[in-house]
Amino acid sequence: MSTVRTVSSDPRTRSLAAIVGFLVCVELASGILQGYYTPIFTDIADHLDITDADVNWFEAAQLIVSALVVPPLARLGDLVGHKKVLLLSTAVTAVGSWMLAFAPGFTTFLVGWALQGAFVIWLPLEVAIIHRRTAGTGRQALLTRRAAAVLVGALELAVIIGALTSGALVESTSMEVLLALPAVAVTLCLFLVWFGVEDVPGEATDGVDWSRFDWGGLALVSIALGLVMAGLVVIRLDGPGSVWAWLLVLAGVAAFVPFVRHEERRPDPIVDVRLMRTPGQWPVQLTAFLFGMSVLGAQIPLSTFARTDPSVAGYGLGADASFVSALIGVYVVFMAIGAFTLPLTSRLLGPRTALVVSSLLIATGYALWLPLHETTGQALLNMAVIGLGTGALVAALPATAAAAAPPERTGFATGMTNATKTVGGALASSVFAIALASTGSLEGPDEGQAPLSGYLTVWTICAAASLLAALVLTRLPREATERPVDVS
Repeated sequence: MSTVRTVSSDPRTRSLAAIVGFLVCVELASGILQGYYTPIFTDIADHLDITDADVNWFEAAQLIVSALVVPPLARLGDLVGHKKVLLLSTAVTAVGSWMLAFAPGFTTFLVGWALQGAFVIWLPLEVAIIHRRTAGTGRQALLTRRAAAVLVGALELAVIIGALTSGALVESTSMEVLLALPAVAVTLCLFLVWFGVEDVPGEATDGVDWSRFDWGGLALVSIALGLVMAGLVVIRLDGPGSVWAWLLVLAGVAAFVPFVRHEERRPDPIVDVRLMRTPGQWPVQLTAFLFGMSVLGAQIPLSTFARTDPSVAGYGLGADASFVSALIGVYVVFMAIGAFTLPLTSRLLGPRTALVVSSLLIATGYALWLPLHETTGQALLNMAVIGLGTGALVAALPATAAAAAPPERTGFATGMTNATKTVGGALASSVFAIALASTGSLEGPDEGQAPLSGYLTVWTICAAASLLAALVLTRLPREATERPVDVS
């Protein structure tokens, strides 16, 4: 009984509900961003006069920029305070969102979409805020998992709201007004963070010594990822037979070697390679990479497949934006179920087994797309199965990474789950854009249509990546879900 009284009287626990309440507002804005655009990707393509396959490059650009900014932002959160970095990333996201509303063409829209990707750091920062707030309560890992489930549940609710709103308004308002609504939501979110989230100092209470910041590490990882993405772009333009394209990809992969060596020598690296190698981190981070291939990379292909007219292309659901909104709604409802039931499934199966089962559900859902893709009922079934697994993983990965990290590295560990996830999504988006390169005629009703084989390739890759993630998670030590694992 004395333990219960101590926990309930801890001011960090008493105020947790209020903090989570304000952070829920942040995730509502995040959900709107993640759900709002998906039903109208085809309309955006028409607005910008580009093909459906080319829309994938927006996602690839956003994800690669997100992957580059997450490590420094996550580390800055540990150094200067997580609220400060949350405010910064929200402001950048707002700027990018307003650029989309008034973009005159492809290039400006691409830049705005890339800037908007700063929102990927929100959930890791929120989990770090909660993890630090609950320190010393005796239930830190449990409270963090519960709060993460609530945040993800709010996120998924907002995804539904965003998807239904854009699908309902696309035919009745201009594209400029339609694209301005998410910008308004993010701008309001900026003020809520400013006034509602407490500012807890980070490690560097006297300020960050920028001369000691790991600029070399940031440059090396930027070069490595940039070379890989450049190679994929050349493959898209010149075809898979391009020698220069594969040389760029190989150069990018090779560039990770000096990057890792540089980080190992740094006393305060931007990417803590030593921590990433620990038994409690590498399975989580690799799973996040594989997870990103499906949860981020497959969004646009699923939307464009649903919008494709089967009477013209020979495949597709022939759906309008409203149905795509409903499809997303079903998907997200099951994501919310997966997120909200995470504490229960973790208690019944154990945290590690719950993660494995979630990955297997995603693999099963994408595998179902291969034989079942001809009717709306089949699409709804597939997305429901995928949603159950996805919701649980979105909530569990940052919480698991935080539990297995030292207290002074929680922001970094949770941030890296999103960084690796976005790298996986960026690479997958680029590969999917190549797979979906149009084969239709340059004129006529099938102009710009992607081949069905391209979509089958997308679903196969997503299923295989999720199955591999399940196998990787079996290597996660059971105790890593509650505390850092000793690597000595």
